[in-house]
Amino acid sequence: MTAHRKDYAFTAGSPKQRTHDEAMYSGALSFCRRAYARDLAGVDLAVMGVPFDTSVTNRPGARFGPRAVRAASSNLAWSRAWPSPFDPFERLSVVDWGDIAFDPGRPERVPAAIEAAIGAVIAEAGGALLLGGDHFTTYPSLKAHASKHGAPLALIQFDAHTDTWPDDEPVDGPDAHGRIDHGTMFWRAARERLIDPAHSVQVGIRTTNDDTLGMTVLDATWCHERLPADIAAEIRRVVGDRPAYLSFDIDGLDPSCAPGTGTPVVGGLFTWQALTIIRALKGIDLVGMDVVEVAPAYDHAEITALAAATIALELICLYAGAR
Repeated sequence: MTAHRKDYAFTAGSPKQRTHDEAMYSGALSFCRRAYARDLAGVDLAVMGVPFDTSVTNRPGARFGPRAVRAASSNLAWSRAWPSPFDPFERLSVVDWGDIAFDPGRPERVPAAIEAAIGAVIAEAGGALLLGGDHFTTYPSLKAHASKHGAPLALIQFDAHTDTWPDDEPVDGPDAHGRIDHGTMFWRAARERLIDPAHSVQVGIRTTNDDTLGMTVLDATWCHERLPADIAAEIRRVVGDRPAYLSFDIDGLDPSCAPGTGTPVVGGLFTWQALTIIRALKGIDLVGMDVVEVAPAYDHAEITALAAATIALELICLYAGAR
């Protein structure tokens, strides 16, 4: 009888084990068939799901994003990431840590729970890739990463929206977090010096917010008028040698490429543009990353989840290339 060679999420003998022979449409879900593990000894990168969408201002459903992105990633696990010159899973020990647990009935406690979980993981593993969930989840992730790497960080944000609307609500008490809103968290991150606006850049923006907080805004029109290599060069210029956190809101893509999201805006980046820009960022000091706002209920033929999974894999390649 042949040895069992399926369900690599649970049967892989090593986080670096290759998985070429498991059917794309079956098997236990994990990101790119990585081993599911909470033991982070020797792990370079942990993929973590953040199934939270209580902060959305339009269509809900991003809480189902982590599961959808993991399922779509099975389409990418059978061969080396294209066109990477190396296999990131041979260079790095990558595991799927699973989803962060929290009580959805106590949303005021969720930010602290997310921050604590990420902080514990990146204290033991080299880094983390977060799968959202709505974009508010980036805020507690930034807090955890800034605590480890030293604030402020450079922010690279792919998005249709700036997410910098003012949030003047007081922050006090045991659950200090301010407003739970996926449109204000970068205003708070800038005010708290989690990010440095002078070294932060927003890419693909196509909504109005006159106060940039000092960030560089490369709006969608600016991007469409330039080559991806030129866009990446400007991102690199702004970021410099700062430790960088890259947050990719899937609505940064045009709805023709990513309809499955809560707040779609026409005129966005195309998938090929986003991937080419990310590949051209080789060499930046990437310390943290996430892909957020995938809402599979509004997706068509799972193309949004596939785009998100491909972007997430490209971020792993970028992270691996700097190490």
